[in-house]
Amino acid sequence: MTHEQPTSPTGRRERAVDVLVVGAGPAGLALASRLATTGGVGVEVVDREDEPGGVPRYCLHAGFGTRDPRRPMTGPAYALHWADAAVRAGATLRTGVTVTGWSDGPPTDPPTDPLAVDVTSPAGLERITARAVVLATGARERPRSARLVPGTRPAGVFTTGELQRTVRLHRRPLGRRALVVGAESVSYSAVRTLREAGVEVVAMVTELPHHQVSPATALDARLRHGVPLLVGARVGELLGRGRLSGVVLRRADGRSTTVACDTVVFTGDWIPDHELARLGGVTLDHATRGPAVDGAFRTDRAGVFAVGNLLRGIEPAGTAAREGQLAAGPVLRHLTDGAAPATRVPVQVDAPLRWITPSRLDPADPRVATGGFILRTETRLAPWSSLVVSRAGSELHRQRLVRGAPPNRTLRLSAAWTTRVRAEDRDAGPVRISVER
Repeated sequence: MTHEQPTSPTGRRERAVDVLVVGAGPAGLALASRLATTGGVGVEVVDREDEPGGVPRYCLHAGFGTRDPRRPMTGPAYALHWADAAVRAGATLRTGVTVTGWSDGPPTDPPTDPLAVDVTSPAGLERITARAVVLATGARERPRSARLVPGTRPAGVFTTGELQRTVRLHRRPLGRRALVVGAESVSYSAVRTLREAGVEVVAMVTELPHHQVSPATALDARLRHGVPLLVGARVGELLGRGRLSGVVLRRADGRSTTVACDTVVFTGDWIPDHELARLGGVTLDHATRGPAVDGAFRTDRAGVFAVGNLLRGIEPAGTAAREGQLAAGPVLRHLTDGAAPATRVPVQVDAPLRWITPSRLDPADPRVATGGFILRTETRLAPWSSLVVSRAGSELHRQRLVRGAPPNRTLRLSAAWTTRVRAEDRDAGPVRISVER
């Protein structure tokens, strides 16, 4: 339920809700719709953007599910679908609202109940208390500055999000010739956006030895758009004053070449939007840089959950929405009993694996709400490689990868072994996931 309270001495209007969801992307909206459908639970979703839906609302292409077999949804339609679902279910949706911090300070022992955050909006300052807070703040691409690319600071340098906002929201003109840095699914989305805006895409470039999408997607880009893919190369320098005039590409053997272009789009290289989680004292996973959660999407701060691409950077919108729906059950259980796991066993990966999520396991409740674990690998895994799950030298599970696995593509690990992790084995250390060829 939602409760209005008098204005506090600090001038902030105070309100109380059962569940506060921070982030109105697919994960947050799907969670809100599932929670509100149960009835009797007051759910409020806040987002700093002026419109709900997250990244998909800028993606005009199809591929976001279907209303029926003949009506594939575009990104904006998909965003509207989940926003409508949340509101119809009874959730309160507020946009243009920025959460500025946790007003109850850092976590305490015993934990503060309820949780409280400070927000600002055109209506003024507010303090919202909640029995549970779900962080669904998503992820962002690392810009040129964070990638430490040297050179001048000319106009014409974008991330995918900046490109989509420029073309679809602000409708500003771009240049004539563009280079796309990256070769994953969002990179091909950037190619489509550029071509629709009348920009020639001279090439795509990646440091890896191949693209990170399905062969059909890569073939479609080459056949429809005639975009060459340059592999094993990185951006060494940006050229130009006032406006970008070229990009210097460097290969591992030291050779370099200059590509003439007036636009460059840095794609991929996602990082979770974890500032609010960090301010709240939530432990971050060192590999994903998102909150460390268990199979019920619980962080190590009581009552605080995390879902969607905040957990690891980027997965398809459908994966984020599915996680939001699955997290509704654990959130409802928290509202009922408020129980927190007594023991959380870390789940870690060995090279060449990069990360795994969830990265914690509650031995008393080892269920993994997603039905399995999501992993990424740094290098290509050969066909018939095996993922080996072990703890303290004892093998718990082995999963054969018949087709192998490419880097930067989603890899799933069964959760069937989780029931073999015992709470009483306190000295056994973390669960480790390794690769055997």
